[in-house]
Amino acid sequence: MADVDPPLAVRVAAGVDAVDQVAWDHVAGPADPFLSHAFLSLLEQSGSVGEGTGWQPVPILAERTDGTLAGALPAYLKWHSQGEYVFDHSWAEAFENAGGQYYPKLQIAVPFSPVPGRRVLAANSDTVRALIKAAETLVRQNALSSAHATFVCDAQLDLFRSAGWLIREGVQFHFHNPGYADFDAFLAALAARKRKAIRKEREAANALVEVEMLTGDAIKAEHWDAMWVFYQDTGARKWGQPYLTRAAFDLIGEHMADRVLLVLASRSGVPVAGALNFIGTDTLYGRYWGCSEDLPFVHFELCYYRAIDFAIERGLARVEAGAQGAHKLARGYGPVPTWSAHYLPDAGFRKAVADFLERETRSINREIGWLTEATPFRKD
Repeated sequence: MADVDPPLAVRVAAGVDAVDQVAWDHVAGPADPFLSHAFLSLLEQSGSVGEGTGWQPVPILAERTDGTLAGALPAYLKWHSQGEYVFDHSWAEAFENAGGQYYPKLQIAVPFSPVPGRRVLAANSDTVRALIKAAETLVRQNALSSAHATFVCDAQLDLFRSAGWLIREGVQFHFHNPGYADFDAFLAALAARKRKAIRKEREAANALVEVEMLTGDAIKAEHWDAMWVFYQDTGARKWGQPYLTRAAFDLIGEHMADRVLLVLASRSGVPVAGALNFIGTDTLYGRYWGCSEDLPFVHFELCYYRAIDFAIERGLARVEAGAQGAHKLARGYGPVPTWSAHYLPDAGFRKAVADFLERETRSINREIGWLTEATPFRKD
C-alpha cells in the first residue's frame, strides 16, 4: 500500500499543554516518557519552560483536513543554549562576531533531557517531510539563525540528513542488558579486576547508607521534598540555578509516578542522597542526582549499580545514564554515539560549521574506538 496521507495543514501551537493529550500521545507513542504529553505539559505548567526561562514552547503540528493530528515536532524558541547538552556556544559567538544574531533559534528537543529519541512524531513519510519543511520555513520567515534537532535517535537520523541538515555526532555511556539473570551474571561478564572493584564499591556504599528504590504510590511527598533539595544542590553547582521548578517535581509525582524510579539513600532515617530515573518501555533513563553529604561510592551505587539492578529485574534492554561522564565506563556503561541535526540557512555559516563538524566527527570516532577498547568486559 502506498504511503499516502490526506492533505495537511501545519501550524504552531501555543504549547503542548494546548494540544489534546490523547492526540499528542498517539503520535508520540508510549515508549519514551519524555515525549509524553504529561512530561512536556508539566514543564509548561510548572514554569520550568515558558516566559522568563529562554524556552518558549512552539510545538509544530501537522493536522489532517478533518482536524486530527497527523504528527508533531516538540519545538521551542531559545534565547540561550542552556539545558541542551549539545554545545553550540562557539557557533553563537562566531555568528555574532560576523554581524549576525544567533538568538533566538529554533530547538527541536526535550528540554533539559539529553535522551536520544524521536524528534519527528509522525510515521507517514509525507507528514515527516511536511514537518521538517515547516521548521525550515519558520526559521526563514522569522529570520532566525538556525534550527537544531538534538538527541535524534538512530532511526530518524536519515530523515534530517536527506533534508540537507548537517549531522553532528556525540558520545554517551549506556548499559546494555543482553538478558542477564541478575547483577552477579553481569559481574561475571567483566574482567576479574573490574568485578572485584565494583563489589568493593558496592560494599563500601551500602555500609554507609540504607537504600530505598521507590516507584508509583510508594513515592510520598517527603521523598519529593528530599529529592528537590538534592536536585537544587546539583543544579546550583552545575548550571548556576536548577532548570526544573519545585512545582515540576510535584507534577511528576502526580502524573508520572508509575514511570519514575526514585532511589534514595538515608543515614539514621535521614535522606542524604537521591537519584531520579524515568522508566521507558525498554529503557531506564537516569536523569537527576544530588546529595547533602559527599559519601564515598554512594553516587555510583545510586546512579549506576541500582539502575542496573532495576533494569535486569524488569528485563529492560538498557540504562541510559545521561550526558558525559567517562567514569561510567569502569562501571559497565559502554560508549555509544549520539546525534543531532542542524539547519543553517546562511550559506557561509553553514560551510564554516560543516568544516568544523568534519574535524569534530573524526575526533569523536577516535574517542569512541578508544573507549570501546577500554570497557571492563572480558576480552575473551
